[in-house]
Amino acid sequence: MNLTVEVNNNIVPALFFESEIIEIIQKISGYDKKIRGLVEINIISDAEMRQINKQYRGKNKVTDVLSFAWQEDKIVASNFLGQIYICLPQIKRQAKEYGVTAQEEFKRMLTHGLLHLIGYDHQVKSDEKKMFTLQNKILLGL
Repeated sequence: MNLTVEVNNNIVPALFFESEIIEIIQKISGYDKKIRGLVEINIISDAEMRQINKQYRGKNKVTDVLSFAWQEDKIVASNFLGQIYICLPQIKRQAKEYGVTAQEEFKRMLTHGLLHLIGYDHQVKSDEKKMFTLQNKILLGL
């Protein structure tokens, strides 16, 4: 199964063209064979992120990225890998806080979200080390 990417962006101005986001994800997919199928990327506002975070995680606050993996529990047989929601205003705030460009922070959060879709997590220290080691390796190659 190949990788298919769908980008939904209602935020203007965008940090990247849709073709650039697809190219980034295709490069990331070279690091793990589980990155296959359809990935939906949604670039959203603070209000949208707060609503989604509250609805699905019970947290009434804005966050940078949320991932919803469709194949995580193997309940539904599907070519749909999952959805990633990236809050562009939060990305811009974090970029300023971390002293990086918004484009760099967007790539970091896109990579982070994609790794969550294929089962990486950072709730436990050992898992966190694996996830962030791979995330940093990928970012160095972008």
